[in-house]
This record gives sequence, structure tokens and C-alpha cells, in this order.
Amino acid sequence: MGSFITEPAAMTVTALILLERYFKRGIPTKLMYATIGLLFVNISIGGTLTPYAAPPVLMVAKQWSWDLTFMMTQFGWKAVLSIVLATAIVTARFRKDLSKVSWERSTGRAGEKIPFWVSAIHLAFLAAVVISSHHLVLFSGAFLFFLGLVSVTREYQDDVKLREGLLVAFFLGGLVVLGGQQRWWLEPLLTRLDALPLYLGAISLTAITDNAALTYLGTQVPSLSETSRYALVAGAVAGGGLTVIANAPNPAGYGILNSSFGEDGISPILLLTSALPPTAIAALCFWFL
Repeated sequence: MGSFITEPAAMTVTALILLERYFKRGIPTKLMYATIGLLFVNISIGGTLTPYAAPPVLMVAKQWSWDLTFMMTQFGWKAVLSIVLATAIVTARFRKDLSKVSWERSTGRAGEKIPFWVSAIHLAFLAAVVISSHHLVLFSGAFLFFLGLVSVTREYQDDVKLREGLLVAFFLGGLVVLGGQQRWWLEPLLTRLDALPLYLGAISLTAITDNAALTYLGTQVPSLSETSRYALVAGAVAGGGLTVIANAPNPAGYGILNSSFGEDGISPILLLTSALPPTAIAALCFWFL
């Protein structure tokens, strides 16, 4: 989903589904952490099928002429394989707990089935947002029109998650304002590293600097080779699930699911340890395949 409706949208939709279907149903805490670690990593690498959906790819696609064909052949299929492997492992590990979760058909707030035309309107506005994402006037008009329709059809709608969306917006805004000021120490580091150290360094650095910031700064270094460019972006997306700040959509998922983890919320250490196995699988797929 993240490759077509953008990663922040995919994160929000998937987190809401997980919250309703699993996290509210008393599943074990270990399964909750394994799931959110898997979610963050899969969203980060899943956006690499296209050149416009993942923030770290969006930062470099135009400057480096990475089109749809390039992304699918160099990144996309590897990401899909990694997602399938990691998800299968987590599913097999917690299969007994998952088998106890009951499945119910989605309904509206009043308990009625959601009409087809409501779902069709949502899909139409998703398409409109993607198409008009680079045209502020059209995007703003479509968004305001959507809010009006949600209000009119509120008996079939959940509450609009504006706060979570604004978390992503301010996160990216801060990246644009503050990211360039990190060039003084990141640029010398990027230019001195060979491909493999750069790849491993990108995986580690993205946890504390955000993966889009790393790739953005990579576009400011014209001397980067094609191999180094691949290593930088692959490492950035592979490490995008290690922390809440590692990937721009993560704060949206954090905001939606945090209350399910009790009064203390999501533990950064447990999130890191839960995300390490799918991160390792993604790192191996991107480097060796």
C-alpha cells in the first residue's frame, strides 16, 4: 500500500486496522511489539516499489533520475521478498496467539454495513490526493471537500485522525528546516566511506537522524557513485523501523497504537529490539540479492 497511496497514508490505515482487529483484543505484549516492529520496517521498505511514495526515495528520485522501472528492478522485488519472509516468521512464531483472535466483518459506527458508495468515495479521494500531491491549491480543495463529506456521512465514519497526520507533517517540516544544517558532519562521512561501510552506517544513522534526511544530504554530494547511492538509500530504508524518528510515517503509527501499550506507552528499547529481526532480513535482501 505504501508504494501507491504514500507511506504515511499506508501507516495510518494499517495502524488503525491493527488497533481495531488485534491491539484492542488483549493480545500478548510480545506480539504487540513484534507487530509494531514489523509494521515500521515493512512500511519503510514497502514504499520502494515506486519513486514517489517513500520520503527517502522521494528526496533522490528526481535528482538521480530513478524512475518506476529502476525502483521495481533494483529495490521493489527485494522489499517484497523481505516483507513476505519477515511477516511469515512473525506469524509462525505467534500462530497460537493469532488463532485465538476472532474475526468480525467491518461495520459502521451504528453497527450497519458500510455502503459501497462510502468506500468508493474514500478510494476516489485517495486517488485525488496522490494525483494532486504536488499542486497545493487542488490538494487543499480536495482535502476540505473530503472533510465535509466525512461530516455529512459521519454515521459511517470513524473520527478523522488529524493529530496523527499533523505529526507526520511537522516531522517532515522539521526535516526540511533542520536537515540541511546537518550537512557539515554528514557530508564528509558519506564521501569517505566505501559502499559496504556506507550501507551499514546508513542503517545505523537513520535511527537517530531520519532516513529522508540522510538521502536528502546524499543528493548534495555530486561525487557519490551509483553503488554508493544505492547503498545509501537501501540502508536508509532498511533501518527505517528501528526508532520512532527513523522514518517520517512512524509518528503516525506511534500516535495511533501508543495507548494500547499501557500508561508508559511504547518502550523505545523494546521497539528497537522488536524491529531488529525484520531489519536484518531487509538488510540481507537489499545487499546480497
